[in-house]
Amino acid sequence: MPSGNNGPKLPADLSGANLRIGVIRASWNEGVVNRLADGVAQALDRLQVKKATWVAVPGCLEIPLAAQLLAQSGNFDSLVVIGAVIRGETTHYELVSEGAAEGVLRVQLDSGVPIGFGLVTVENHQQAMDRSEGNGGHNVGEEATEVAVQMALLAKDWHPTI
Repeated sequence: MPSGNNGPKLPADLSGANLRIGVIRASWNEGVVNRLADGVAQALDRLQVKKATWVAVPGCLEIPLAAQLLAQSGNFDSLVVIGAVIRGETTHYELVSEGAAEGVLRVQLDSGVPIGFGLVTVENHQQAMDRSEGNGGHNVGEEATEVAVQMALLAKDWHPTI
């Protein structure tokens, strides 16, 4: 079931046992990303995903290229991307968060490989911590993994060559 949010309920029989999932994590804001990664790992385990590959990139702006490389490899049924962009005093926040989001969306649409979007784009560190809670709290990494599994299964139903 979704982790502590009011979002849509997952099918009770949702299983990623036969899926190959790629996880791309940004290294920047490591403390928050580690918490998101814990949520991803918990969801992968709960959803019985046995084939997961983890890739690290320096920051969120590098995520779209890594996603494109993994999607083009043909080795993954879906991807999960996790990272944290926390607003600072400059326009860097807008450039990174918008660029990463647009890039991930483009990769997903161009490749047909579903991507669970687990980037938190927040105003401050406390908001990032609130969106990366463990133990059944709100964890965007866990939610992105649930989305990746659900969309991979949908893609296999409607486009079996993906």
